[in-house]
Amino acid sequence: MAAVKPAVSPLAPKTTPTLPRIAGVKLASAASGVRYQGRDDVMLAVLPPGATIAGVLTRSKCSSAPVDWCKKNLPRGKARAILVNAGNANAFTGKLGDKAVEESTRAVAQAMGCPRNEVFMASTGVIGQPLDWEKLAAVVPALLKGAREDNWASAAGAIMTTDTFPKLATRQAKIGERTVTLNGFLKGSGMIAPDMATMLAFLFTDAKIPGGVLQKLVTDAADKSLNCVTVDGDTSTSDTLLLAATGAARHAPIEEADDPVLVDFKRALDEVLIELAQLLARDGEGATKFVTINVGGASSNGAARKIGLAVANSPLVKTAIAGEDANWGRVVMAVGKSGERADRDKLRISIGGVKITEGGQVVPNYDEAPVAKHIKGSDIVIDIDLGIGRGRATVWTCDLTHGYIDINGSYRS
Repeated sequence: MAAVKPAVSPLAPKTTPTLPRIAGVKLASAASGVRYQGRDDVMLAVLPPGATIAGVLTRSKCSSAPVDWCKKNLPRGKARAILVNAGNANAFTGKLGDKAVEESTRAVAQAMGCPRNEVFMASTGVIGQPLDWEKLAAVVPALLKGAREDNWASAAGAIMTTDTFPKLATRQAKIGERTVTLNGFLKGSGMIAPDMATMLAFLFTDAKIPGGVLQKLVTDAADKSLNCVTVDGDTSTSDTLLLAATGAARHAPIEEADDPVLVDFKRALDEVLIELAQLLARDGEGATKFVTINVGGASSNGAARKIGLAVANSPLVKTAIAGEDANWGRVVMAVGKSGERADRDKLRISIGGVKITEGGQVVPNYDEAPVAKHIKGSDIVIDIDLGIGRGRATVWTCDLTHGYIDINGSYRS
């Protein structure tokens, strides 16, 4: 069966943002031929001496060799480069996988004259196939030579697999009187479910933030964004989110994550990651509808998120939306199966702003016509109120169409 090359998602943004330069960050992309032919499939981000880094990694018990490498070196909080390849996940590849990471990072470290444990790596693609690290090492000189401060779009494009469009976002924030910039890009389209980050994502800022503080910030931000998006309920072996800070901005020293001076930076970080998370759902494999699920009145925020994800991951809910069937009973089903506290007589469900349930049953004189019209649109909103507490969460997903089967049934072809 020939591999399916889907058209750009109908939910893709009409324009791709142009990211500003960040002092100290240079990026490059190249074609290594690890799997794909005729396209760039490797990205290198070059950072200045003294740059700090933090990250969140998959909790999969079958994590990839690059994830294991990042996990080992993130506690040091220092980075000089990030190397990423697409087409081969270097997961479940045993000692050959460890060797590929060792040699790939060594090639970058030697060329840059920096410690190897300051070269981070991420890989995405097919699981179980040894990674030909020699092909990566061969393009390192070209990557370093071609690294520029304005290569954001090409770097984002190089790490795509089944993605149909590159995903980038940017914000500015104030730290004291200084303005700092935060840029990010990620890849992801399938095998997307919360277990930290659900894809490969790379964020960069010129702020001067210690590694330990950066770790607290990125962990909290991921929990409100990348841990609230799902396409198919499957968590990747390779999920990696890295945030690097060059320290080029001259603002007051920061020592604690709860320093009031970081309030605006946290806002910017949240906004970038939420925008990127939503782009994941908009590029879900075979997606035709973007779905926002707002849950309130739950026993806790964690319970609200779990309920939202139960709805978002339900094949019955997702296929009903794909088929434009206003079958709200499937939402009731998904809430009930979540395992979280719910009370039939307090549960209120609305779709497209139209109230459907109240008092343990459908509302009197319920008119399905406006709900059916809303379901025919491309942006669907489901509101759920448990009526038992103050817990809240928002979850993003997409519909489930035959396109998902087409893409994944031929992924290795």
